[in-house]
Amino acid sequence: PLFFIMIKGILIINNHGKPRLTKFYQSVSHDQQQQVIRRVYQQVVNRPDSFCNYLEGSIPEWGEGTKIIYRHYATLYFVFAVDAQESDLGILDLIQVFVEALDKCFENVCELDLIFHSDKAHFVLDEIVMGGQVLETNINLILQAVKDQDQLHEASLKSAAIGQGKSVDSIREGLGSGGAKW
Repeated sequence: PLFFIMIKGILIINNHGKPRLTKFYQSVSHDQQQQVIRRVYQQVVNRPDSFCNYLEGSIPEWGEGTKIIYRHYATLYFVFAVDAQESDLGILDLIQVFVEALDKCFENVCELDLIFHSDKAHFVLDEIVMGGQVLETNINLILQAVKDQDQLHEASLKSAAIGQGKSVDSIREGLGSGGAKW
């Protein structure tokens, strides 16, 4: 059976073209990934915010019929590359769910959250999309999964601290996360 990938890639790029989160579901080489990021950025950065948020057939590495659907929030472009059959409005809603989930996890997500907590941002994305397929769109279920992961992480830190006779904060510092939970 042929595996159908509806979402080819998800990128979060800042206003200066620096990728802050990338997830490629359709296989492209590392060099091609860099080209894709540059092309996507060049196409979305030059479009006024008053224009529509979709472009068609504009990334050769992803093949014909690929649509670029994006939203621009403050200093970040949230970009989804999808199959031509996907609903533009459905993907815009999916972007909104992703942004709202990040906002709730980071209390008004900003670029620095994506840089310093990329593992958590990827975890949130993986709760929504896996292997190019949408898994979940219910924000409450997504946030519950993130909360459950936070609890497991905290329990693991406590267990490690007890086993080593240290405090949880000293374990966090040893892991390089300082006082942050993630």
